[in-house]
Amino acid sequence: MSFVECRALERTYTRGDNTITPLRALDLEIEQGTFLALMGPSGSGKTTLLNLLAGIDRPSSGELRIDGQEITTLSRAALARWRSVAVGYVFQLYHLVPVLTAYENVELPLLLHDLSRKERHRRTALTLELVGLADRHDHYPRQLSGGQEQRVAIARALVTDPQLILADEPTGDLDAEAAKGIMTLLAALHRDLGKTLVMVTHDPKTATFADLTLHLEKGRLVSPATVGADAPAEGGA
Repeated sequence: MSFVECRALERTYTRGDNTITPLRALDLEIEQGTFLALMGPSGSGKTTLLNLLAGIDRPSSGELRIDGQEITTLSRAALARWRSVAVGYVFQLYHLVPVLTAYENVELPLLLHDLSRKERHRRTALTLELVGLADRHDHYPRQLSGGQEQRVAIARALVTDPQLILADEPTGDLDAEAAKGIMTLLAALHRDLGKTLVMVTHDPKTATFADLTLHLEKGRLVSPATVGADAPAEGGA
């Protein structure tokens, strides 16, 4: 069984008299520990797929299993609980809380868990150290560079120790040097921690950090739909 299994996954919206289908009957398998890049033009369904994998959105039809859990049938409350432990999400624009320090932003997801203050501190401090920001723990987002803000966002995604990390254009708002630093960090975290990482990007250079690259066009995969250590794919590093 693959770590991520999508079967005939589809998402349809109604906007006025128009029906919009950003994702069409998609079949996809991702093996555990894979670093996958998703590429394609704007409107191809990349972020829609990422949001379905995160449990932020629900498919209109089809099946979606992650680590054996069929998430399309979960109640809203059960889905929120699953998401809080199973998925870490890295946004392009960081989405840090401006009135909280780097430490407090990273600690935030742990407040949803039944952990002691000591354990929250241990995990938060360890994760900040992991992304190279232990010495910036008391800085507010406005006191950090864009690359440092994204490192805080990555630490926040990692702090609950999820098996699945999702990243939506994680370098899209960064200069070339900062972008390279972020991708080097993500690749190292994938390699050293064995996380499954799915990243949306428009940038071919960013995609080369991934093990494998798949392309979406008009809601459909246009490259092999089974990815893993032995599967063929386009654009691998």
